[in-house]
Amino acid sequence: MATDDFEEADPAASVPGKRVLDLLDKAIAVQSPLVRKNIARARQRNPEAIPAQVIRNLERMYISALTGTGAAVGGAAAAPGVGTGVALALSAGEALSSLELSALFALSIAEVHGVPIDEIERRRTIVMGIMLGGSGSSTITKVAERTGQHWGRQIVAKVPVETLRQINKVLGKNFITKYGTKQGIIVLGRVAPFGIGAVIGGGANAALATLAVRAGRRAFGPPPTSWEELTPGTPPTSEHSQPY
Repeated sequence: MATDDFEEADPAASVPGKRVLDLLDKAIAVQSPLVRKNIARARQRNPEAIPAQVIRNLERMYISALTGTGAAVGGAAAAPGVGTGVALALSAGEALSSLELSALFALSIAEVHGVPIDEIERRRTIVMGIMLGGSGSSTITKVAERTGQHWGRQIVAKVPVETLRQINKVLGKNFITKYGTKQGIIVLGRVAPFGIGAVIGGGANAALATLAVRAGRRAFGPPPTSWEELTPGTPPTSEHSQPY
């Protein structure tokens, strides 16, 4: 998938920074087709669940999955006999998994709220905006020159794609700085002595997931009261695939 817009965001970006954005685009590309299946899975226990209930299920699924991934990799990376090089390789692989889980969560929440996710620029804005939390929200509203709550509905769903490109250029630079720094700290923590690495990995991922959940709530506001309110249409009620 092309990443030209991200490269324009920071012409002097380092190679590691570009890799972060490449991983983000890869995560979005892999997870976008699974959004409706993910929503269907969140409705499996109660096909009659309203959007608010499905969103709560999606939040729980996301936090549980991200926490479990971090703890598992942290424990494996710190196991006796695992060298530092192998440990870092394991953590690097988990970084992509974390991005994929976060992309799937953000895009699933957008779908439940009826926000269109058919264009790559809208998907990028949604995923980066949620993962960046408060700073992402401020950037989006400032570049779009719009005020008000719930940027996910008021901006991403309504502004022209060209405006979103400008927003994503700025978000991309911030994402490289914030995500790269956080992942670096978490990766080093996972190489700690056996047992401690698992705690650090799981705890750090749980904290990141919790922040993303809060950012998602602020981005989209109250969910629709019924599926009939959604623009994309009612999500399927059953699906055997399990993205998480």
